[in-house]
Amino acid sequence: MSINNEILNCIHERRSTRRFTDKQISSEQLDALLDAAIWAPSGGNSQSWLFTAIQKREVLLHLNELVREGFQHWIPDDDYPGKQAIKEHSQKEGYNFYREAPTLIIASNRPNYENAMADCAMALQNIFLAAQSLGLGSCYNNQLHWLRDDPGVRAYLLELGIPKEHTICSSASIGFIGAESTAPIRKEGTIHIIR
Repeated sequence: MSINNEILNCIHERRSTRRFTDKQISSEQLDALLDAAIWAPSGGNSQSWLFTAIQKREVLLHLNELVREGFQHWIPDDDYPGKQAIKEHSQKEGYNFYREAPTLIIASNRPNYENAMADCAMALQNIFLAAQSLGLGSCYNNQLHWLRDDPGVRAYLLELGIPKEHTICSSASIGFIGAESTAPIRKEGTIHIIR
């Protein structure tokens, strides 16, 4: 990269964190992450998303158990290899879909809205870059999206204040980095320029 600036450096330095410390992030840090999320672009400036932050350990552990139960009878709807791997991994002792991060941010949106997933993904990218800039780790999670129609998971998310009308787009694990992740090599042939 020939241009050097703070944003581009942050993009290059961000990694998916898969091991967090037990230390909770501050209220100011959480507020900054959520503020970064709502400043993401959205289709037609709809801003129809909802970001639900969970920091209560008992709630996170219960949600994790519901995810484990949900995966027991869940059937992947496509051939993405990660889905089958996660289904199998979820049955192992100690499985934790949010990687035991002290904070989980769930992104939900209107279900019959074409840009629901894209809007939430852009907002989560803002969260990830903001986390990196604050010295925090983050990781994107698909599990709640895959189990978005699971009765047990949905009932509990409704209890937590996520509207039953919303679809679960994805979630982000946030916390202090317990182990650094290495940068995977970028694949060749993924850029095409027409000048």
